[in-house]
Amino acid sequence: MPAPIDHPAVRRVLTAAERKGIDLEIVVFDESTHTAEQAAVAVGGELGQIVKSLVFVAPSDAGPEPIVCLVSGQNRVDVARLAAVTGEPEIRRATAREANELVGFTIGGIPPIGFERAVRVIMDPDLGRYTTVWAAAGLPTAVFEVPPATLRTLANATVAPISEERRAADVEADAARAAASDASPVVAAPGGPPLSDPAGTEATAETGPDDGSAATPLASSGA
Repeated sequence: MPAPIDHPAVRRVLTAAERKGIDLEIVVFDESTHTAEQAAVAVGGELGQIVKSLVFVAPSDAGPEPIVCLVSGQNRVDVARLAAVTGEPEIRRATAREANELVGFTIGGIPPIGFERAVRVIMDPDLGRYTTVWAAAGLPTAVFEVPPATLRTLANATVAPISEERRAADVEADAARAAASDASPVVAAPGGPPLSDPAGTEATAETGPDDGSAATPLASSGA
C-alpha cells in the first residue's frame, strides 16, 4: 500500500487544492481519526474545529445526486433545514455504498474536496467561529488544517444554517467536558460521530454509529 501522503486518495485532495492555488499540509497519524472526538484529540483541538463531511443524496432524473455537508464536530444536521436550504424536500442520508460510489472516498476519510464528480457542498456557519478547522484528507489517518474561509473557497461551499438547535444542557455539558480536558488527558470516545460518514439518523449495518444528523417533525427520516 502506498504511504499515506502518496496515497491516490490524498493526492486527489492535494490536487484539488492546488487547482485553487492553495498548498495543503497533510498531517498523518498512526491510528485512525475516524470519529470527530478522535480527530480532536489527535490534533489537540476542540471538537467544534473538526469538520465532519456528511454525505446526503437527493433524487434526480440522472439518479441520486450527492450533497456534502461540512458540519462542525459538535453539531448534528437538521434534515428539514437541509431540505429547505437545498430545495430538495426528498433529501436523505446516503448509504455507505452510495457515499463511496458518488464521491469516490470511503467512510472515515471523506474530505471536503477532491470528489470524482461535481458535488454541491453546504457548510455549517459554526465552523466560522474558529481560527482554523481540521478536515479529513482522503484517509482515516490523514487530515489538514485550514481557516474556515479557505475551506469555503476550496469546497466552493454555500454557508447556511443546517444544524439543529442545541439545547442549553448540551452546551453546558460540552463546556464542562472542555474544562475537564484542560485538567486531565482525554481519551477518544470510540462510538463518537464519524469524521466523515454518510449522514443519517440511525445506525445501520452500512453506516455504522450515529454520525451527527437529526430529523425534525418536518422531515420523516426514521429518527
